[in-house]
Amino acid sequence: MALSEKQVYKMRGRYKNYLFERFENFGTAEVKDVIARIESGKYTIEHIMPQTLTADWKRELGESECEEIHSTWLHRLANLTLTAYNSSYSNNSFKEKRDAENGYLHSGIRMNQLIAQKDKWTLAELEERDEYMVARAMEIWEYPYTEYKPAEKQLNSVSLDDDVSLTGSQISKYSFRGTELPVESWSDMYTSVLKTLHTEDSSVLTGLAYTSDPNIELSSHVYSAPVENKTMVQIAPNIFIWTGTSTQHKLNTLRRFFTLFGADPGDLIFYLRDQNDENSTADSPERYEIRKKYWTFALPYIKESFNNVGPFSNVNPTTSNWISGFYGVGGFNVTCTANFDCARVQIWFGKTNPAKNKEAFDFVYRHKQEIENKLGVQLDWQRADSNKSSTILYELHGVSIANEVDWIRMAKFQAEWSKKICDVILPILKELYPSITLA
Repeated sequence: MALSEKQVYKMRGRYKNYLFERFENFGTAEVKDVIARIESGKYTIEHIMPQTLTADWKRELGESECEEIHSTWLHRLANLTLTAYNSSYSNNSFKEKRDAENGYLHSGIRMNQLIAQKDKWTLAELEERDEYMVARAMEIWEYPYTEYKPAEKQLNSVSLDDDVSLTGSQISKYSFRGTELPVESWSDMYTSVLKTLHTEDSSVLTGLAYTSDPNIELSSHVYSAPVENKTMVQIAPNIFIWTGTSTQHKLNTLRRFFTLFGADPGDLIFYLRDQNDENSTADSPERYEIRKKYWTFALPYIKESFNNVGPFSNVNPTTSNWISGFYGVGGFNVTCTANFDCARVQIWFGKTNPAKNKEAFDFVYRHKQEIENKLGVQLDWQRADSNKSSTILYELHGVSIANEVDWIRMAKFQAEWSKKICDVILPILKELYPSITLA
């Protein structure tokens, strides 16, 4: 992801030259002296979509989207290649660059061969090449594995006010306002703390449980009666708390509850269990192999749900815990995530401009009740006010990527819900971004 979004063209020359030398020469005995040719001026780094958009390029990219595509993708790796004929390309159209006497079709540079197979150069081609180049980079610079594990200081305690990820950690007890209580899990802590807060002030959770407005913050976490297919814990008469979320999500939600109650998050201290690192699957190098193996298994299910076209059609297995499918708008995607404690599907708003992300999120959020009625479930809406990206997500709990027995459930969940969520949300988002490709 970092390489995908990096402004490669603006990198220092020697690093940029090395990058393109590896992309061109890796895996072949027919090696070219790329670095020497760049330094001598025989080769230059070419923008496929030019630095200045002509009328032809604007029409090709789409009048409404061309400026945003240009500003987002111009200097990224997906839009760059090598050529010895940069000056002759100028701002020509893609077909002119491809078909010219010294164009991509006739280039002796390997990386131009795939570019030459394209009929146009739009957002779809940029995203496809981005996926290819990132996957290629992972082959070239394979992640090193080692059995060595440096000694680390064990994190014994942390407060709700600390900005620390506790995913994968186990809790043994907590202290709230000086009172310590042992717990078996993060869910036990979560419901126990909310029960304490509710005892002190019953109006907050009662109001959330009985509100008829689904747009009220945190109303999707508190109910007056059990809800079918939701993991619920009763903490008081007619007060049920939804606990079917990940550890980190519980902590983030608890911070929001503390704000409503006027409580100090620094008063809540967690004491963590000691863990044997050698037995921790989440921290072992084999997690990369597990992820690659899982996505190799799961992707056919996900692609089949879209009839092998649409957002995931050009996606390949990776060693990341997520894969993203694209539907025609740069920075927005549908993402499937496989964790050690859950599987997830989410619509991701991740443009470089945070205001654009919030605009799109808010536009879709106005249809929240309509969307959830069609899906028959409640989604988790996360408008990241202090961060760049916003998300709409749905999770399956009680599964783990570390357990192959769970893989069929996880894959079918991601196949089913990525398609369902796209079918319901993308037509709405298309009103704001007409270039969206519907699955």
